[in-house]
Parts: sequence; structure tokens; C-alpha cells
Amino acid sequence: MRILVIGAGIGGLAAARALRTDGHDVTVYERASALRTSGSALTLWSNGTGILADLGISTDGLGAPIDLLEQRDHAGGVLMRIDVSLAAIRYGHPHLAMPRRDLIRRLASALPASDIVFDKKCTDVTQDARHARVAFADGGTEEADLVIGADGARSVVRRHVWGTDPTVPTGWITWQGLGPIDLDVASSRRGLMIVGPEGMCGLLPAGDGLLQWWFDVRRDPAEPLPDSPITELRERFGHWAEPVPRVLAAVSDADVEYFAHHRHKVPRSWSLGRATLLGDAAHTMPPTVAQGGNQALEDAWALARALRRTATLAEALADYQSSRTRRASLTARRAGSETTNKYLPTLSRLTPDALVSRYHTRWLRQISTYLSDGPSGPTAAVRA
Repeated sequence: MRILVIGAGIGGLAAARALRTDGHDVTVYERASALRTSGSALTLWSNGTGILADLGISTDGLGAPIDLLEQRDHAGGVLMRIDVSLAAIRYGHPHLAMPRRDLIRRLASALPASDIVFDKKCTDVTQDARHARVAFADGGTEEADLVIGADGARSVVRRHVWGTDPTVPTGWITWQGLGPIDLDVASSRRGLMIVGPEGMCGLLPAGDGLLQWWFDVRRDPAEPLPDSPITELRERFGHWAEPVPRVLAAVSDADVEYFAHHRHKVPRSWSLGRATLLGDAAHTMPPTVAQGGNQALEDAWALARALRRTATLAEALADYQSSRTRRASLTARRAGSETTNKYLPTLSRLTPDALVSRYHTRWLRQISTYLSDGPSGPTAAVRA
């Protein structure tokens, strides 16, 4: 089939890799002039790293392994410890925190350079019974058997499929950064989640001595941003126990990125005719459960599998939706509740570490098509 992927993010690049491996003619169109390498760091759990392995994408030298998540209160007291290594052992794939730019570059390097076309902003999608057509801001058009909308939280393809943008703010935002901060966390295999009345601070090693840091705070995205985010963060979080003051002292406004949290109810239908959605275009969610990149990889893997094992495009898209909508919806609801950002010390202290560690292992399987169904075998080719 001739397939157009709109958006060269994690999901779009992974889908292109899987589909090209299966013999499809795939081109990725990206509105930016180069690979988008912003976004600080991200965490891939066993579902994400397992899918990379299935796609033939090596994780050697990528990021830092994560075995333990420790939640503390703002005074420094330990609330709970989640042994996430149990899931890595159970499913046979590691948990890694890594710079987003490194994952994007590795996914892109798995494709021929000619498969990614930059400076191509999608402005419209139309279709008939035989083809889908994409119009671009430069006046050009392209025609294909299938158009995949991997164009993020403000997706043009989504407007074609759903007729609207369903996202709404959650009332939280993230200030985040990535750099070589001299803390023991940066060289460890554990992450810290520090919560208090003012919000949440997260710290994760990201490999090569880099530390991913972020602060989640309640804020209306429509409210004007401060002239100095770091000054505001120091005023809000500077009285917290170490290592929070050390992090704030080590960073400047030039190091910080802003990210507003949005969510929406995930529809049961992701496709219309010859157009379908994946990643944030299908299920915009806050980063609070660290599943955004993982769920995009899940979509890419499941879509390629569906096209591989069904007889027609319509059957493939129905198979894809049925395998993903429930799991993505479960993930999006959990993330959209922003529970991990909320200061609930009594509940955290009363939850046994062993119980929450087992729950995390089980939950990963519940939200993962890959971990639930396993790698697919050869099946019938799809007829467009």
C-alpha cells in the first residue's frame, strides 16, 4: 500500500519503520524544518522497549535504566517505594529514561532519509472510495491508500476524522529541563517523585550523567507566563527539603521548557475511511503516568500488526481500533486525573510497597496491547 504518515514524532516514525519493514511504500511528512528534538526526557516502560525490540530498534546506550520509583513528601519523608524492576523481569524488557531527542534520532535513523520530508505542513485531508488526499501549506498535494495522523495534540488529520478538537486543559502545567546536574540521582537507577501542597517535583536519571527534572503545578494555561519561570519555581518550591533547592539553584530560565497538560475522552472510533489516528492525535494525555511515548509506540505496533493480519483495509482499521481504544482510554483517564501530582500523604503511607509494586506490574499489562497479545506472526497481506 501507499501510506502517508503526517508527523515525525515517536509514533509516526515508529509506524513508518514497522510499515516499511512489512513492504509498504511509506513517506513521513513533517511540518518542521528538521527533526523535533525538544521535550526534555521521557520514560519507556517494558511495553515501549519491547516494541522497539520487535521493530529492530536497539536500545543499547540509550538513556538510563530505572528499577525503583521513590515518592517523598516535601519535608523529605519517604511515602512509598515502587519496585518497577519486577515488571522488567516479568516482561523481559527494561525500563529506560532517556532524552527524547535521542529516541527520535534513533527511530529516524532506522528509515531511509528520503522517507522523511520536512517543511510540509498538512492543512487538509479529503478522500473518496479509492484514495485519500493530503493538502499542504506550500500548495502541494499527495495521494495514498491510507493516511495516518501522527500529528500530535493539534492534529489536522484528527479534525478530518472527528470533525473537532476535543482536548481541554486539566488545570496543570509542567516546567521541565534536562542537564548535567550533580546529584546522586543522575547516576542511579531510581527516580524521585516529591509531592507537597505546592505541586510535584520529579527527578530521573537520563543517561550520560544527565538529570531529567520537572515541576508540575496547578495553573490555567490561559494565564500569562511569568517573565522568569525559575524565579517563580524558587519562590514556590525553594523551602522544600533537599534535593529540590539544589536542583533549583543549578538551573536557569534558559534551561526550562513549558508544557501545558490537556486531556479528552478517548473515542471508540479512530478512523474514517482511509484515514486513521495514532499517538497524541488519538489520545492526548498529560505526562503524569509517563505513558505518552509508550502508547504512541503501542499504536504504531498494533496498526502494523492489523494491516499484516487482515484481508482488507477496513478490517485492518477495525482490528486496530478494537485492540487499542480500551487500553488507551484506560491510560488517558489515569493520566488525566493528575493523581500522581496530588498531595495525598496518608493514602501513600498506608499503601504497602509490595502491593503498589505488584499493581504497577499488572497495570502495565492492562494498558498494553503488546504485553497482552505478544509479537505477531506472519499473516495475510492487506488489500487496499
